[in-house]
Amino acid sequence: MTHDALHALSPLDGRYRETVAPLRAFLSEFALMRGRLYVEVAYFIALAAHPGITFLRALTPDEIARLRGLVEGFDDTAAARIKQIEAETRHDTKAVELVLRERVAGTSLEGLAAGFHFALTSEDVSNLAYALNIRDGMRAVLLPALDAVIDALREMANRYAALPMLARTHGQAASPTTLGKELAVFRARLAGQRESLAALVDGLPGKLNGATGNFNAHVAACPEVDWPAFSRDFVASLGLRPSLITTQVEPGDSLAALFDGLARANTILTDLCQDAWRYISDGIFVQQAVAGEVGSSTMPHKVNPIRFENAEGNLAVANALLGLLARRLPVSRLQRDLSNSTVIRNVGAALGHCLLAYQNVGAGLGRIAADEGHLRAELDANWAVITEAVQTILRREGRADAYERLKDFSRGAALKREDIAAFIDGLDVAETVKAELRALTPWGYTGLAETLARLDEAGG
Repeated sequence: MTHDALHALSPLDGRYRETVAPLRAFLSEFALMRGRLYVEVAYFIALAAHPGITFLRALTPDEIARLRGLVEGFDDTAAARIKQIEAETRHDTKAVELVLRERVAGTSLEGLAAGFHFALTSEDVSNLAYALNIRDGMRAVLLPALDAVIDALREMANRYAALPMLARTHGQAASPTTLGKELAVFRARLAGQRESLAALVDGLPGKLNGATGNFNAHVAACPEVDWPAFSRDFVASLGLRPSLITTQVEPGDSLAALFDGLARANTILTDLCQDAWRYISDGIFVQQAVAGEVGSSTMPHKVNPIRFENAEGNLAVANALLGLLARRLPVSRLQRDLSNSTVIRNVGAALGHCLLAYQNVGAGLGRIAADEGHLRAELDANWAVITEAVQTILRREGRADAYERLKDFSRGAALKREDIAAFIDGLDVAETVKAELRALTPWGYTGLAETLARLDEAGG
């Protein structure tokens, strides 16, 4: 760990620096500067190519390549220069524009510099940069990390699809299921949220319409241009959904929906972490011991479920930040105030805690295995769970009092196999029905759990 990491205020830049490193390419200060530069360059190229923008000429291929090269070659030196200018101007977006002007000085583009940031407000640039960075960070890092968890659950659901286990409702023994089916429920829930998240990411909007959203400066300088059409085409060319009717700021409703969607996925993962923790505590899952790892500073035997605990904590922090972002970004005083731009800088932290959690959940799933003997013993100790099947079969046979009879016999009782057998022997039903009832076992009473656990594998 570096000196800087040891003294970092945030654990994302300290303890977990390497784990969340992939997100820095999209959601760091450096990435935001590069994103703003990308938007400025793309906008200038689009302006110069428009026949109605007569104060600019068409760019040569070399000039376009030079401009794009400024983005592709954006480095720490360029970022440091932006910060230097920002310290003087106290305006981060203006600093990007001024560095762009510096970088074309002495070239054929210098005479066209009036077209840089033409008629734009800083939010035209920033909202597009943020949308692009969040979109690309979700696609390249966060969704694949969530996919890895879904894939791990899918593999485990298939592996344990037929392994019977005692279910619990209200913490009490209930009709059996299979371990694979329980894991498949989490897989299905997460897969549904993942699909919704992908749609939200693909539909992120962007606005480019000036200081108060009316193209005032654009129309004043070049009234002959169809600026709404230009804006639609330009924003769409970035792969974003054009948002035309706004104030100075893009309202943030779509970002709020994305952050709420992430929070829902995180809530499902919190549920998974708590169940996995309980399964480990109850002996249903056994953890792999890692050489050199210590579970307790005083108790040598311990193998703690640290991956699930770490994930649960990071999910809580992530959801606190995501909730703040989702509630705060769509609210802006009149045309705008700077609180939004302050709050949105925490997107990287929110997604960083998500990434930490997803990786820990995946690692936790990778080091647990079912204790099949323990599962069988739990089922063998809870024969009362088949009374549901007994009373239902008796109902089929026309016994309207079946539930009451089974309740009087079983409620609160620690029944054994022989107790069930004696009850069946005393029933006034056909011998074929008694044989059907005698064939019931806790480990065989799992309904369609195995089929449901494999449903995703069959394309369901």
